[in-house]
Amino acid sequence: MDNPLKGNTMGRASAVILTLLLLLQPAAGGGKSSLTVTVTLDGLKSDAPKSWKIQEPSNKFRAFQFALPKAEGDKEDAELVIFYFGEGGGGGVADNLKRWKGMFQAPEGKSIDDVSKVEKLKIGNVEATYLDVQGTYLYKFPPFDPNAKITKKDNFRRLGVVFASEKGPYFITVTGPAKTVESQKKSFDDWLKAFK
Repeated sequence: MDNPLKGNTMGRASAVILTLLLLLQPAAGGGKSSLTVTVTLDGLKSDAPKSWKIQEPSNKFRAFQFALPKAEGDKEDAELVIFYFGEGGGGGVADNLKRWKGMFQAPEGKSIDDVSKVEKLKIGNVEATYLDVQGTYLYKFPPFDPNAKITKKDNFRRLGVVFASEKGPYFITVTGPAKTVESQKKSFDDWLKAFK
């Protein structure tokens, strides 16, 4: 099988700590094979839920990219991305939380902090910071282009995790329609807790 990270800086020897292990396993109750994706971050591993669809990362800073199936009635899937900018890269926790919150507009009469929740947790032996924010998503592509057009997406939600491992940090985001993100939140949280 071809390396899905080929041509991506994540595929270089300096990023050996981040690997994608694809295992073909028989699906329960049938002879067909299904894909299990094991995500490894600094030696800690967790299998992604089978309903998440692995995608080719759309740029060199995306180590992994998944589509999370949309909830009934939503128009689009949610997207899970793991960003890696190299050891010590990507900015600090406070800067990233501020930037992530800044990608959302709170409902009228509320501040972005009113519609955000931040908590500290441990994932395996790694300190992590977890943001949950909801509102109007100010989608911009490319995201860092000051001239990029902003598309407002109402009732969106982001779960953002700064995974502050020794060779990190890694930045994990789930962004999509609020109903879809809510339908995926338990699977996402369980996947995070399973890193060992």
